[in-house]
Amino acid sequence: MYKGKKVIVVLPAYNAALTLEKTYAEISFPLVDEVILCDDASHDNTVALAKKLGINHVIEHQKNKGYGGNQKSLYRKALELGGDIVIMLHPDYQYTPLLIPSFVNIIGEGLYPVVLGSRILGKGALRGGMPLYKYVFNRFLTLSQNLLINYKLSEYHTGYRAFNREVLTTINFEANSDDFVFDNEMLSQIVFAGFDIAEVTCPTKYFEEASSINFRRSMKYGMGVLRVSVGHFFQRLGIAKLEMYKRLR
Repeated sequence: MYKGKKVIVVLPAYNAALTLEKTYAEISFPLVDEVILCDDASHDNTVALAKKLGINHVIEHQKNKGYGGNQKSLYRKALELGGDIVIMLHPDYQYTPLLIPSFVNIIGEGLYPVVLGSRILGKGALRGGMPLYKYVFNRFLTLSQNLLINYKLSEYHTGYRAFNREVLTTINFEANSDDFVFDNEMLSQIVFAGFDIAEVTCPTKYFEEASSINFRRSMKYGMGVLRVSVGHFFQRLGIAKLEMYKRLR
């Protein structure tokens, strides 16, 4: 709990057995009240390890639903459990769990309803092992998104993010893609709904066991990001009326 607010960490997992224990060990207990892991039909022993570690809420997808589909299951469960502050942390140890207290403090004090862990703030991205083509791709897409969405972030592509309950019960995340572009659709919805976003510098860690998408998937993701941004632009001008921007509240 943080000042009476229930804190939940959600872990979207796929073949995370090699890094899950290390990630879980650095989660800030007792600040965090609940941990939810959703396994997206892994081929390793992620589920068995999660239960061995004592993670009480383990969701098992019998068929792979994709990165976005995984998050949908996690956010539904977090809301069902009464989460007031929900933090999405990848169990592949690419993002440090040691920033959780900072995320919780920012949201718990009412400073911002959304916090992103940015790999781009500062100069650590390339030093931390981010491939050059991904760095260039990231910068190009972020510049385009800032112009089209009319917001200013250092990056839209981090997988480390936290939300207050109001955000998750206001935006229609269920209308989003089940693929990787889910993250960008969610940020587009958040900006369109008028929520402010904070960014915190996050160390970059690329290593063999960390999850990453290949060049072909990166290109598909990039096209999806541009599609979302153009859609947001037309929605903002009142030219389009897209289902994903309908507020739930």
